[in-house]
Amino acid sequence: MIIPLKTITGPATEPISLVDAKAHCHAGDDEDTLIGIYIAAAREHAEFVTGRRFITQTVEKVLDAFPSQNIELPGSPIQSITSVKYLEAVAGVETTLPSTEYVLDKDSEPGWLMLAYGTSWPATYATALAVRVRYVAGWASAAEVPANIRYALLLGVGEAYQNREESSAVNFNPTGPFCNMLQKHRLNLGL
Repeated sequence: MIIPLKTITGPATEPISLVDAKAHCHAGDDEDTLIGIYIAAAREHAEFVTGRRFITQTVEKVLDAFPSQNIELPGSPIQSITSVKYLEAVAGVETTLPSTEYVLDKDSEPGWLMLAYGTSWPATYATALAVRVRYVAGWASAAEVPANIRYALLLGVGEAYQNREESSAVNFNPTGPFCNMLQKHRLNLGL
C-alpha cells in the first residue's frame, strides 16, 4: 500500500508573488483572490509533477514498518528531520526514535533517512501505519526556487487565468509549456 506524503504545515508563502502573477496575466486588482487561487493550484500541481516541495513546509511520510535499509524522503530539497515516531513492538505505544539513531542525507535527491553507524531500526507493532517520519522540505525562500520553476508557475497561472471561463476545471496540459519546463526538475521517486 502506498501512503501519500501528508502535508502537516503548508508553505507560508508562494514561490511566485501575486504582483508577478498579475503582471504576467495583465490582471487587475479586483482579481487578487482568483490569481491567488491559481498560484496555489499551479504550485501544488508542479510539486506533484516534480516530486518536490518548493517552499518550506512540514510533511510526514507514513510506513507500515521500518524497512530493512534506508527510508526515501520525497519532497527534495530536505531541510531537516522533525521526528521519527513508531509504535513499539510489544504494547504498540508510540515512541520517538532518538536523533542519535539516524542520519539525514539531505544532499541526495530524493533525501534519505539512514541508520546511524552501529544501529538498527527497532521492531514495530504489527499494524498498518506504525512509523511516522516528519520532516521539513522545500527551499527556504522563493529566491532559492530555480528560475525556470518560477517561470513555469507563471505559465501555469497564465493558462488557468486565460481559460477561467471554461465550464470544466483547468486541466494543465502535460505536454504544454507549463509541464514541459518542470521536467528538468522531476525526481524519479520509488514511492
